[in-house]
Amino acid sequence: MPKHALIVMDNAPYHPVLSRHAAPTATCKKDEIRSWLSKHRIPVRDDCRKAALVEMLAKVAPAPTYALDARASEQGHEIFRTPPSHPELQPIATCWAVVKNQIARKSKCTMAYLLEQLDDAFDSGTEETCSGLIKKVREVEDK
Repeated sequence: MPKHALIVMDNAPYHPVLSRHAAPTATCKKDEIRSWLSKHRIPVRDDCRKAALVEMLAKVAPAPTYALDARASEQGHEIFRTPPSHPELQPIATCWAVVKNQIARKSKCTMAYLLEQLDDAFDSGTEETCSGLIKKVREVEDK
């Protein structure tokens, strides 16, 4: 990966894992939210429902920080997140589709055969099928 790369990543639910030091989000467990609020000296009644805790959290918590963003930043990279399930915003999605289709047509469903076929499948991606992604990668490599 080139230095100071911009990593374009969709915001699929399995990508944004919170960093250890991040404030909880609305999807976190009620006890995690309550604990974070208490730790930051924000009074919380014992009978508070999760919706009320989330509302309080939204008012006082900083923006979430993600483990992968911190790791990328340490290496001099930046992550740009796009909405999940928008392949038109993810040029790599078309390339993966080409590779997966190529493998599926030939696959004998064994790991050994899959590994043999991967290089050919990756070679089947062209600038046309990959929406110019290969061209962009080559431009970055030339710099």
